Amino acid sequence: MPPHVHPKGTTLRDPSKLFYQTDYNRRLIIASYWVIIVLAVPLWWYTTSIERLSLPASRVHSHAGNQLRFPVHIKLESAQDASLSISLQQLILDRVRTSPQAWKGLDVKVRNPHGVEDLADLYTITPGDGVPLVSQRQLTYPIRSATLPMLADTLASLLVPPTDAHRVAQYSPRYRLAFTLLNEDAAAGKAILGWDISGAISRHLLPIFNALSVLHNFTVESQVQFHAPLAFSPTTVDNCYGLTPEDLTVFVNSAEWSLSSSVSNDPVLHFILFIPSASRRPLQILDANGRPSPSDAFLLPQWGGIVIYNPSAELQSHAQLPSPVLHSVFSTFAGQLLALLGVPSLPLQLQSEASVLTGWQLDALLRRRALENAENAQDTLKSIVKLVDQIENMPVGQDVKGDVQHSLTALDQMYTSVSTSLNETLHQSAHALTLASRAFFNPGMLALLYFPAEHKYAVYTPLFASALIPLIAAAAREFRAWRSQRREAGIQ
Repeated sequence: MPPHVHPKGTTLRDPSKLFYQTDYNRRLIIASYWVIIVLAVPLWWYTTSIERLSLPASRVHSHAGNQLRFPVHIKLESAQDASLSISLQQLILDRVRTSPQAWKGLDVKVRNPHGVEDLADLYTITPGDGVPLVSQRQLTYPIRSATLPMLADTLASLLVPPTDAHRVAQYSPRYRLAFTLLNEDAAAGKAILGWDISGAISRHLLPIFNALSVLHNFTVESQVQFHAPLAFSPTTVDNCYGLTPEDLTVFVNSAEWSLSSSVSNDPVLHFILFIPSASRRPLQILDANGRPSPSDAFLLPQWGGIVIYNPSAELQSHAQLPSPVLHSVFSTFAGQLLALLGVPSLPLQLQSEASVLTGWQLDALLRRRALENAENAQDTLKSIVKLVDQIENMPVGQDVKGDVQHSLTALDQMYTSVSTSLNETLHQSAHALTLASRAFFNPGMLALLYFPAEHKYAVYTPLFASALIPLIAAAAREFRAWRSQRREAGIQ
């Protein structure tokens, strides 16, 4: 083949004769790309593979059928026939099982007064002729055959008290209580600019904190705001401003009220003292018929409580909250806190000698919270197993598997301690729920929950197709050229 001649006379070499355009070198370059790809595939597979450890599904499903059963021992101090104890025990069981708030978690035993003093959490019923009286774990009641049905009703209300699950906040070992004094418009005058929050908490709430220390730890914060406008205009009714039941549901102006001053993962219960503007007084709560209600406070389920205070006309500007009003407000806050935490009330026919809570109330709350925690932990563990089975590419790391196993261990210890210590039962149930929730919301599991396999193909296809298609085409072209050369060599 004659050499190429440049118009100016310069002779050019044939491009096909360049060393890197020879068949051997060209095919070696293409093969090197494929060698690199083949060697990189194991590394890519390892770095993109999903760790998916097996979960103890059989243990999870076996726990799902278990239910807490709390032994309740009642000592009946009566000189009457021993058959009275048997009759009372049967009546209590019937009341507990048939009441609307009943659950099959109590194993009630009414015992004679001898040989039961060593039992933990023993309840005592003593005879009395006056008004029924309850103190700690003792009940004084007229014990006669005719009063047994009423006594059984009273005991059933003490052991399984009615509760409003919609109102009660979800259980947490720690709560943050935020107390806020809100002036709708301090610039209008007659505002409350301060309150003795420390003294009020010490007098009204510290005894509750101490009584509930086995269930919760409380952190308290407070603040005063001078401009907290409502997001709506109250209704005018009979020379006053009224809040309808619909207004109460949107009373909190979350857009403009900064009700929490610290950052924490602990759930917050809010308690607000709202001071209406001088131009909107008196501000009252209306009942369903549109008439002013005698109550000046209301509860927002699972959120907190609100008290409305209309200062008197004699109030001086820049005043502190008067002590009698402070006492009334924090007495209301204390009742709202007990309601939000699910503390049961005593039956109306009983008088109490306890300053805050009786042992009956505390034990009923411990049983209820332990039962809720156990059921929620079991449901959460079942949801984890079901979710992992349904989503094949969901990762299950050692941290998730460990939390599930430790949660099951805590449930086992809970069932073991139920006959010896209510406090330990609650602790283990709360620990099981915490671990199960942490496993369910593990970031490693959530990462692929909204990233199915179709998304993976959509990401990798544009990335690798642009590189692989030219390599595949070049390899196919060289393979055809190689076969053509071999056929020509065979013919020659």
